[in-house]
Amino acid sequence: MTGGWQRSILIAVLVGAASLWVQNPATAAGKQTLTGEVGDAMCGSKHMEGTPAECTRTCVSHGSKYALVVGDRIYVLNTSDKAVLALLDQQAGKKATVTGTVDGTAVEVSTAVAAK
Repeated sequence: MTGGWQRSILIAVLVGAASLWVQNPATAAGKQTLTGEVGDAMCGSKHMEGTPAECTRTCVSHGSKYALVVGDRIYVLNTSDKAVLALLDQQAGKKATVTGTVDGTAVEVSTAVAAK
């Protein structure tokens, strides 16, 4: 009978850790919808060139990727969809809602819309 209670404790700890991991969107992989300000991966929320929209467009034109600033998190937005890229350009410095597969702080964007 030795080890039965140890196994029960181990299972309880693993279930608790798993539930914490799933609740943290920064680490949970999977399709999610996020709303935040469209910026760029280089500047994040601290723009260095003009208005946030101007800075975002300048940095993206120089090779930075679009990003979504959600609170204190910055998600790098990956997409080759021309409609999504056009919307992100239009929403630079403004709020947008993106849906896609989140992997850490990167999002493979499937859709994007202007946020209300």
